[in-house]
Amino acid sequence: MARFLLRRAGAAAFAAALFLAAFPGPRPQAAGPATPPLVQEVALVGMTVSDMDRSVAFFTDVLTFEKLSDVELADGEHERLLGLFGVRLRVVRLRLGDEQIELTEFLAPRGRPVPVDSRSNDRWFQHVAIIVSDMDAAYARLQQHKVEHASPEPQRLPDWNPNAGGIEAFYFKDPDGHALEVLQFPAGKGDPKWHQPSRRLFLGIDHTAIVVGDTDSSLRFYRDTLGLRVAGESTNYGPEQERLNSVFGARLRITGLKAAKGPGVEFLEYLAPRNGRLAAGIQPNDLAHWETTVTTADEDLALERFVNERVMLISPAVALFGRPLDFVKGLLVQDPDGHAVKVVQR
Repeated sequence: MARFLLRRAGAAAFAAALFLAAFPGPRPQAAGPATPPLVQEVALVGMTVSDMDRSVAFFTDVLTFEKLSDVELADGEHERLLGLFGVRLRVVRLRLGDEQIELTEFLAPRGRPVPVDSRSNDRWFQHVAIIVSDMDAAYARLQQHKVEHASPEPQRLPDWNPNAGGIEAFYFKDPDGHALEVLQFPAGKGDPKWHQPSRRLFLGIDHTAIVVGDTDSSLRFYRDTLGLRVAGESTNYGPEQERLNSVFGARLRITGLKAAKGPGVEFLEYLAPRNGRLAAGIQPNDLAHWETTVTTADEDLALERFVNERVMLISPAVALFGRPLDFVKGLLVQDPDGHAVKVVQR
């Protein structure tokens, strides 16, 4: 475990509980980018898996994602992107509603499993929040498929919190131990699209959430460098929050951000307890690796800005792609806590 935590950083984090679209709307920002936003869209969220067929079956059969593409890749440009040598990948793109996720299996080199003692306040945790139309039915379906619980059962957040009151949420894990969340918004909360009539149980992805050590430092990267806007803030605590995250005494500062398009990004700073471990040593082929993919109009300008602002680079240079991917350039970087962000140019 010590070796796992002491190698080069490059990972993503889990999450806890107030949800970006629960915020009533944009609030004034103390600071922001002076130039047009570098990022146009949060395109998708990706994770590394150990058995692609098993993972695809889980997401399509249990959570009703739709398979969009399935490709095998082995080339120097992906080695450049990932900062790894001898790479051979199987990459599958899945869609739920308007949102997408990307699963990557490293056929070579193989990575390490998620640490068995992972906790929700460790900074390598990340999740995606899947909106459901009926929490009771969604929980029954997950129980039917014998998913691993992360929360003991769905939690209804208390009414004393005006931003989160009435939201129901439940944390569980996929076959590799990645944390996932299902949540349901009450009337008047969340994006209006989550309240449109639908015959579907699983509707789409509202946001991805990451544990951060210091919100202000993370804002300097996501807001001031990437150009995401702050959509809202909240402080969450109490027994429901503790049970949702399975962290005793959890008290969180939560900050939601949005790009012009795509799901939100949510910071989860644990004000208590502050004993979460750093996201150090995780490589892109390790199963604890998540990455948030964002789009930009000019990858070379992004690299120049990252170098000038001393952003940690995973890719040694911009990688150039052709078919079958839907973007032509890519660059993998780390945020201040070691979470991976893949910046691509369509």
